[in-house]
Amino acid sequence: MSPGVIVLIVALALAIGAGAVWRRGNGRMRSVGDRGAGRGKPVPGMGQGQDDRSAADPTSPAGSLPDRAAAGTVVLTSDELGSALGERATLVQFSSAFCSPCRATRRILTDVAAMTEGVAHIEIDAESRLDLVRSLNVLRTPTVFITDAAGRVVKRASGQPRKADVIAAVGEAVADKIPTYLIGKEDSDSSTRPA
Repeated sequence: MSPGVIVLIVALALAIGAGAVWRRGNGRMRSVGDRGAGRGKPVPGMGQGQDDRSAADPTSPAGSLPDRAAAGTVVLTSDELGSALGERATLVQFSSAFCSPCRATRRILTDVAAMTEGVAHIEIDAESRLDLVRSLNVLRTPTVFITDAAGRVVKRASGQPRKADVIAAVGEAVADKIPTYLIGKEDSDSSTRPA
């Protein structure tokens, strides 16, 4: 084999591997956890002019979004999103005008919000809200954030998520809404189960 053919085969193998990795992560819901959704640098000028509470507690809604993102916890407020948060959870979607997967994602999120009481769907035009895009490290559209009732981001996905993954993420976001008297209760027939 000539060296040109070997280079071609190696380049083709690398391209296939990179495509497989990209496709595997496309639309996958990821936990935000300690990493925070905003891994980017804070945006200069955003959140300035706020009171001193933001310096004391960057996870409180009083802190600016870049400060909260730098602290590892992202809490989105209704003022930042331009719409009211859901009573139990909120599905935040960043879209753009010429994004084909954004339309399909809108249908999925609208369906999930309609089937779950207290869940709201907010769609944000990424081009008109570059401050949020930069603070939340949104690199492509659609990007979806799942928040709990307090606005804390618990899951995020870049690309079109599957409906089942969105439903599971909403279930995780509203999990803290289970009454405490039900947590740890055994089934009525648990006494007949083997240990």
